[in-house]
Amino acid sequence: MSNLLITLLILITLSLAGQTPKSVMNKNNNTVKTEEQWKQELTAEQYNVLRNCGTEPPFTGKYYKHDEQGIYYCAACGARLFSSDSKYNSGSGWPSFYEAMDKKAVTEVVDNSFGMKRIEIKCASCNSHLGHVFPDGPQPTGLRFCVNSTSLDFKKSSESKKD
Repeated sequence: MSNLLITLLILITLSLAGQTPKSVMNKNNNTVKTEEQWKQELTAEQYNVLRNCGTEPPFTGKYYKHDEQGIYYCAACGARLFSSDSKYNSGSGWPSFYEAMDKKAVTEVVDNSFGMKRIEIKCASCNSHLGHVFPDGPQPTGLRFCVNSTSLDFKKSSESKKD
């Protein structure tokens, strides 16, 4: 009981001082940060794509023609998103995957921007923009997760097994 009171007092003190802990998890185990914290931690390009739903130019991303074996992680929070086993060359200009590593790793949101109806994909852990999913991918799913390289980090298979 006393630990709970101490924790509450610390959080109240920090909030009254205008500060929040560097990374807070909400009740769904999601990363919660202020936009100011995201700006400090991400590059300008990452912030534009991940937090402002920007898009990198096609055929320019570092993972577009990347073919090493391993795991792709969210560049904002480090959540595991995609395996190289589901990556393929869609010809779209962005890294494409036919499935996420876990269906719960990515959330889908209807996106009506630019006069189009698309399905935006976001990291389920931190709500950062990843790209869009389209129903024109290969089997076994028929889906194309079209992802900005800027929103991804990669670890080779030997490195990703340490997680």
